[in-house]
Amino acid sequence: MTASASWTVGDVTVHRVDEIPLPPATGPWLLPGATPDVVAGQDWLRPHYADDEGVLRIDSHSFAFTVGGLRALVDTGIGNGKQRANPAWHNLGTDYLERLTAAGFPPDSVDLVLLTHLHADHVGWNTREVDGAWIPTFPNARYLTSRTEREFWAGHAMDEARRQMFCDSVQPVEEAGLLDLVDVPAEGVEVTPGLRLIPTPGHTPGHVAVELTSRGRTALITGDCVHHPVQLAHPGIGACVDIDPGRSEVTRRGLLGSLAGTDTLLLGTHFAPPTAGRVVTHQGAFRLSPVPADSA
Repeated sequence: MTASASWTVGDVTVHRVDEIPLPPATGPWLLPGATPDVVAGQDWLRPHYADDEGVLRIDSHSFAFTVGGLRALVDTGIGNGKQRANPAWHNLGTDYLERLTAAGFPPDSVDLVLLTHLHADHVGWNTREVDGAWIPTFPNARYLTSRTEREFWAGHAMDEARRQMFCDSVQPVEEAGLLDLVDVPAEGVEVTPGLRLIPTPGHTPGHVAVELTSRGRTALITGDCVHHPVQLAHPGIGACVDIDPGRSEVTRRGLLGSLAGTDTLLLGTHFAPPTAGRVVTHQGAFRLSPVPADSA
């Protein structure tokens, strides 16, 4: 198995744990404003983030690292054997857990699972099926998400597909007593030295990004406040599933503006390889200056 891609942030090594590349139809559905003409206007998106026809490349993966002595995983992808309305997510059979183990994070060793938000493609590997029941994949971990996020969905009128997702991927973790709800103030909250949750609302009300710091270096994992690098050039392009599109845009513009020209490494939860880069100003907005992985 090919070694996982990784980046060095001070003393921390951040591993990208691949699940699957998403099909070409994902882009037009997810980011309808990112038309081929819009994409073609940004040469820097090709060839990594879009093809010559303007079709976006979008992936599903997690990030794993050790910080403050804790072995952490950020988001858990789509999962295997899950019944999903989206055909690209339905009844997968990937080798995600083998990839996670090969990166040095066997499931029993994980201490923290950080969930940027509670959408089906970010919580799927929270659980795995054993003898017909969904059980926590990471039995020795604390699963963390924002209190605002969980309370929003608790009061939200969910359709059948979302109820199914909560039933197989969130409730088993809660019933096992492993889910911790974290209050995330405007300035963010420290989970452990070197690891912070930063509020990035809009895609969902309690969405958080994950910030890592070590030896004066910083990285930020986006979750879904930025789905694709085209949104750096056009921060007004939102996702069709944003709960509050206006707030999502304000969050995205503020975040990118705060990162532009800094040394912070931006790690996109759905960014195709090379996945990571630094935000620079470009044509009145921004672009991503790629930072290749240490190994791939």
